[in-house]
Amino acid sequence: MAVREDELLDKLTGARERILREIRKVIVGQDDVIEQVLIALFVGGNALITGVPGLAKTLLIKTLANVLDLTFKRIQFTPDLMPSDITGTEVLEEDLATGRRTLRFIKGPIFANIILADEINRTPPKTQAALLEAMQEGHVTVQGETYPLPKPFFVLATQNPIELEGTYPLPEAQLDRFMFNIKIDYLPEEQEIQVVNATTAPQDVAFEPVASGEDILAFQRLVRQVPVAESVTRYAVKLVNASRPHTDGAPEFIRRWVNWGASLRASQFLILGGKARAIMNGRYNVSCQDVRALAYSVLRHRILLNFHAESEQVNVDDVIGRLLDAVPPPTSGL
Repeated sequence: MAVREDELLDKLTGARERILREIRKVIVGQDDVIEQVLIALFVGGNALITGVPGLAKTLLIKTLANVLDLTFKRIQFTPDLMPSDITGTEVLEEDLATGRRTLRFIKGPIFANIILADEINRTPPKTQAALLEAMQEGHVTVQGETYPLPKPFFVLATQNPIELEGTYPLPEAQLDRFMFNIKIDYLPEEQEIQVVNATTAPQDVAFEPVASGEDILAFQRLVRQVPVAESVTRYAVKLVNASRPHTDGAPEFIRRWVNWGASLRASQFLILGGKARAIMNGRYNVSCQDVRALAYSVLRHRILLNFHAESEQVNVDDVIGRLLDAVPPPTSGL
């Protein structure tokens, strides 16, 4: 590596530690969740966080925004939310001196560095699509005018998996645009006691900004420079390919339980995420273990199960676990 890259690597690993320290001022446990959120941030991807109410999904995202020197907006998704409520709209203004009328664009909440899309599955598909299009394109278009979004641009969406009444589940093609589907679960008893003690006592938490937008963009560029051995890339592609029931050599359980397997984006995100995970841990090379560690979050929302799986009470994490056993990594890539 060049000297500049060495310095940037040290800065990234140092920033990771400081971010974790600041977040832990209010978030107890959930280390895996925090790590995956940071990986998505350092890659430039977007993440979907799935979990039941009360597990600090929103608090985690707001805390991350406080820790980073970035602009933050929260959008509460509801059934009556319109696309213009997200992207912004044009208003007619009149100059009192001349009487001349002009259209002026009022930016919506999507014009921020970090967007919290709270309960994204509570709004109709048309409004969901407005957000997802902006995520994909990096800009919004209103009345033929294109407005670029700020950089870095990072969307963290939350959804509740148990309350299905009045919700609009994201179609698979739109889910595929999220790098991760991060599952957040209940804390162990001792950590839950810590949370109860902390949240029922006086709180006066001050956060120290750790990294700027320019730092994050530099980290994202550095991550893409991390080399990957061909054996590791081949392993990621084989893993994704084996999830597709209509390909040659797909395991029997995949053919039995899966309607559709993961897309090409899954292979890309496994490698990009592996690069970020490696560099966050001070390594300038990606291992198959990095790929395996991210397999659940990358594949969870990209594998569509069929009625056989449902009738046999098999969930998608069960399938991913068996897939990891069925596609062993090459020993040279570990």
